[in-house]
Amino acid sequence: MDDKLSQIRRHTVIVADSGDIESIRAVEPQDCTTNPSLILRAAKMPAYEEYVSDAVAWARRQADDDTWVDHALDRLAVNFGAELTRIVPGVVSTEVDARLSFDTEGTIAKAERLIKLYEEVGVGRERILIKVAATWEGIRAAEVLEKRGIRCNLTLIFSLAQAIACAEAGAFLISPFVGRILDWYAKSTGKTYDAETDPGVKSVTEIYNYYRKYGYKTVVMGASFRNTGEVEALNGCDRLTVGPNLLGELASETGDVPVRLTPPDGPPETPPAPLTEEEFRWRLNSDAMATEKLAEGIRLFHRDAEQLREFVRTHKAPQAVA
Repeated sequence: MDDKLSQIRRHTVIVADSGDIESIRAVEPQDCTTNPSLILRAAKMPAYEEYVSDAVAWARRQADDDTWVDHALDRLAVNFGAELTRIVPGVVSTEVDARLSFDTEGTIAKAERLIKLYEEVGVGRERILIKVAATWEGIRAAEVLEKRGIRCNLTLIFSLAQAIACAEAGAFLISPFVGRILDWYAKSTGKTYDAETDPGVKSVTEIYNYYRKYGYKTVVMGASFRNTGEVEALNGCDRLTVGPNLLGELASETGDVPVRLTPPDGPPETPPAPLTEEEFRWRLNSDAMATEKLAEGIRLFHRDAEQLREFVRTHKAPQAVA
């Protein structure tokens, strides 16, 4: 019998959730996702010192005031992303600054800047997904970007309302966060969940079934996994972005992994009327878990981005050994 990872790969595109290039190389995923947290972790590794040094030196040539740090962060994200495109055959997701989560025009401008930087180092826009938080403002930005040929990954999805709004906006892909949903319910209820009762697994399954029922083309990519059971329980989902450690576990385990998510038979139904802004905000507000986890997710990405900002600002290249 094939290992579990090989079985899942027959039905689901596997994406590596990491900024560590060597770890990604080892698991051979189709795509790769990054975020400030992952880039911060990788940037501190000696193996990637040249990525940081290049970003700092390049940025200082672009600006002679404090804005050089923003230039450096953009360049650092592109340095890692460009290298990842040489490893994975598919796409790489690069995240927009969390401070822009409620700024539609700012998100559009940052996304276009990142794509321009990628194109300057020889990476075409077809290889990149721009990650944007799935706030109302972020979804509106993605709607504009998709029309301009810049594909988007709407992240921090915790509710069906967010998923519906993303699909209606024509987003290429969404990332529902399985493990963070589980975390909230485990803490708030005190219960222990298995793969069958996992609220995060149920949320992704609901979104997948809704998209298939109404014929939406937006890709569903489950993210933020806490254990291999969650990954197995979503076998058949369009894509799953998983950390290298869990991918390694799946590759070392055997046992049958049945397909859990399958598209329905027959033609899709006519979708309901699009959500209005008022409906979106009310439905999100009515879901305590989604409201809290979306806000927390933005804060955490911002925290790690600020730590990365300080790391870059105070960076000193190592002295050459004589």
